[in-house]
Amino acid sequence: MNFRRLRAIARKEFLHVLRDVRSLILALALPLVMLLLFGYALTLDVDRIPAYVYDQDRTPQSRELIDQFRGSRYFQITGAVQDYRPIEQMVDRSKILIGIVVPRNYSRDLLAGKETDVQILLDGSDSNTASIALGYADAIIQSYSAQLRSNAQMRLGGQAMKIPVNTEVRVWYNSDLKSKNYIVPGLIAVSMMIIASLLTSLTIAREWENGTLEQLLSTPVRPMELVLGKLLAYFAIGLLDMLICLFLGVVVFQVPLRGSIPFLFLSSCVFLFGALCTGVLISAATRSQLIAYQLSLLTSFLPAFLLSGFIYSITNMPRIIQVISSIVPARYFIRIVTSVFLKGVGIEVLYGELLILLLYATIVFIGASRKMRQKLA
Repeated sequence: MNFRRLRAIARKEFLHVLRDVRSLILALALPLVMLLLFGYALTLDVDRIPAYVYDQDRTPQSRELIDQFRGSRYFQITGAVQDYRPIEQMVDRSKILIGIVVPRNYSRDLLAGKETDVQILLDGSDSNTASIALGYADAIIQSYSAQLRSNAQMRLGGQAMKIPVNTEVRVWYNSDLKSKNYIVPGLIAVSMMIIASLLTSLTIAREWENGTLEQLLSTPVRPMELVLGKLLAYFAIGLLDMLICLFLGVVVFQVPLRGSIPFLFLSSCVFLFGALCTGVLISAATRSQLIAYQLSLLTSFLPAFLLSGFIYSITNMPRIIQVISSIVPARYFIRIVTSVFLKGVGIEVLYGELLILLLYATIVFIGASRKMRQKLA
């Protein structure tokens, strides 16, 4: 490898990037827009659940139960109705998710020490959200029921009933259970994958279509030198994008960064290099901007969103999809980024993921160089 030729190719590509102002602005603005848009709009938190109340009993006891829901941050009582019909209509229009129905003899049975029921009506269209909402409602009712039993025991026996088992919950790494603390680091990985793949694939494909790359390949420059020289410019842009995303994640979204910054930087460089080589490989194989753009989306955007564990848990996927997801590099980088941000672990725990990214980058780089050599032949 001749470093003089490599430096010349890199300088040429830097000048080309600086002249193409629109592509440069797009490369820098796209991850910024993605992070701000998805960081604020995409949330997996289930709270402020809109609910209607149908209180058939209308007693202090029933109002006390409804106050338990009203005082919870997970529910938002948006209306009180006189029959079932408004609940059905609002559920059909997706205006509410849950209806709480207190039966007519609720207070009488409660004061008599009998078992009484509370009806919960749920919109099960989104089964995951409905299950979470049902769990919240059940926890409120069970907690209120235990409080009533304790009060009744005090009235009868003079002392409060002791609960035989007391559960103490301690949440590690994300104590506030905010989904943005997991989503924002994952978005950094997804945006880097998309930007890196699109930049190199479209730029080199454009040179194939214009015929300028064939002229370049006719010079003494070797395919490996050509690939590395072109990657250096876009590697610098990718690192700048990563720094912008890190700044937004830590300062704007206030995601805790507990781990090693040097290790995060190292793994980001390895992942970014592999993603850039993927774009070069796609471009060398297609020679068409349209096909390169479509293949880049197919190989970067969709797997990074759907098969990396960013949105959907891999353990809940069918077995065959789990096997397919094992070849998605974003899966391992997302695991590194989220673990460094939230858990504070480093290479002593994540060396396996880093080695997989190194293997991925090496394979794609060799494939891109060989494909470029075949086009030259």
